Amino acid sequence: MEGIVAKSTGSWYEVWLENGTSIQCRLPGKFRLQKSTLTNPVAVGDVVRVQAEIVEEALIVEILPRRNYLLRKATKSSSQFQIVASNIDQAVIIATHSEPRTSTGFIDRFLVTCALYEIEPIILFNKTDLIGDWDGFREITSVYREAGYTVLESSLVGNIVSQEIRDIFNNKITLLFGHSGVGKSTLLNLLIPNAAQSVGNISDQHKKGKHTTTFAQMFKDVKGNVIIDTPGVKEFGIEELEPWRLGHCFKEFKKHILQCKYNTCIHLNEPDCQIITEFAEGRIAEFRYENYLNILNDLT
Repeated sequence: MEGIVAKSTGSWYEVWLENGTSIQCRLPGKFRLQKSTLTNPVAVGDVVRVQAEIVEEALIVEILPRRNYLLRKATKSSSQFQIVASNIDQAVIIATHSEPRTSTGFIDRFLVTCALYEIEPIILFNKTDLIGDWDGFREITSVYREAGYTVLESSLVGNIVSQEIRDIFNNKITLLFGHSGVGKSTLLNLLIPNAAQSVGNISDQHKKGKHTTTFAQMFKDVKGNVIIDTPGVKEFGIEELEPWRLGHCFKEFKKHILQCKYNTCIHLNEPDCQIITEFAEGRIAEFRYENYLNILNDLT
């Protein structure tokens, strides 16, 4: 039987079968023993083949090829990676300007990873009712919009989700991603009430979110749209790649890169670098170029 992994706890997997039923599965030891840099051999979104002579002993016997996946490095010092989810159409990073604050560095690492795996990213700034510095906020959102990214805003005050936000989930498999406390589970519960995901409060002392979602899980609404909720993460490390490829993952860089003198230009101090020129003349935002340099530093 074939199915899609809808929930992963690390030891058991819920698989949605093609006939509309679901089954609890284990993973044979051979998958875990294989040498790999992945912490999770099976991820939510994987299409798998299941062998089930009796339900209590259902096994995942094959993982079919993934069309894409979102990969994150747990920490800068780690050599292992985690597949956040696979076979997705788009990924929504839910960011907040405060309580907790989402840095543009975190957002840009997410955008780079989406570009590497050709996943359409959407930036959703939540809790806009808590914004004090509207000028600073508008400066950030305008930079992303002008670069070509989809940027949406919400507050979810009164438990209302705008039609504009609802529409982005139509006919899509969507991943929700972000720090703890930014409102991933709150948004999911409003879109799919029977999801009933736990929602946590913000720590008064540190203004950071508390973990409520402990593992990735897939949900489906009455129209068949699929949303994957994920645990909040503190850091987002990207996989190793050739330094020259990084600039191609920044939309406002990509359209000027062919004008650089060298094909492998890393836009640091090379002569006749068009990206350096664009930045010097104010057409590339300072925070975006700084975030690029920070990521580049991790790669070199």
